[in-house]
Amino acid sequence: MSDRFQSFREALAQTGVESSDFDLNPEVTLPEGRSLRPAGVLAPVFDTGARLELILTKRSSALKHHPGQIAFPGGKQDGGDADVIAAALREAREEIGLPSEIVDVLGVLPAHETVTGFSVTPVIGYVTSEFTVVPEPGEVEEVFRVPLDHVLNPSNYLVHSRRWRGQRRYYYAVPYGPYYIWGATARMLRAWATRMNR
Repeated sequence: MSDRFQSFREALAQTGVESSDFDLNPEVTLPEGRSLRPAGVLAPVFDTGARLELILTKRSSALKHHPGQIAFPGGKQDGGDADVIAAALREAREEIGLPSEIVDVLGVLPAHETVTGFSVTPVIGYVTSEFTVVPEPGEVEEVFRVPLDHVLNPSNYLVHSRRWRGQRRYYYAVPYGPYYIWGATARMLRAWATRMNR
């Protein structure tokens, strides 16, 4: 394992605070004792030889929830999953055809609470070899890569806002080319960028 991945492991092993979709909206009061469903998402990193790239997906525009948004492969933890890491690996296999056996898990970030009631653990994984991308029909519209340096650079992040449930909601965005990466995905990436640039 190269030195660059050792630095990733060390950064991910540090303690940190959990994040949420409400971080930039301090006026929002979350109910005490709320029940969150565990989920895991995989941030798959691939080494092209020239640079490191992050694999992301564009959700199908036909989906009921978050249509057309940029997301990590992942989803809720099922009864057959040993933990959220297993859930993230399983979902990546189902959504983009990424074999679990070629993913070296480098670490995890603190859980992220979403507006939809999930506690999502971002799992950072190094993809050790090429694989054939197979997007899950009906769920994944596109699988693409962005330079990892781009999303791990805090200066590339913007704060945007839109109306949501009658109120102005602020959120992070880290656009890249034609891809508008925002919301929970951008917030989790921002947490990773902060961790790597301490």
